[in-house]
Amino acid sequence: MKKEIKRKCIATNEVKNRNELFRIVKTPNNEVKVDFTYKLNGRGAYLSKNKDVILLAKKKKLLNRALETDVSDDVYDFLITRL
Repeated sequence: MKKEIKRKCIATNEVKNRNELFRIVKTPNNEVKVDFTYKLNGRGAYLSKNKDVILLAKKKKLLNRALETDVSDDVYDFLITRL
């Protein structure tokens, strides 16, 4: 039996199963990508798969702080379309 992998959402601080969260990564090349495999190298941050949470993170620029880089609004818009 596999152990469930838990991660914390940066917006709500809720601990959830990894598959209930989006993983956003700043790669070593300073690109920001959405990681659907949960395996890309780089600094990662997790956001709940919820429109209100994504909009809160966009408003407060939480991904900018967590990934230590500028994250464009296109990333947030892409996450909303993937819900």
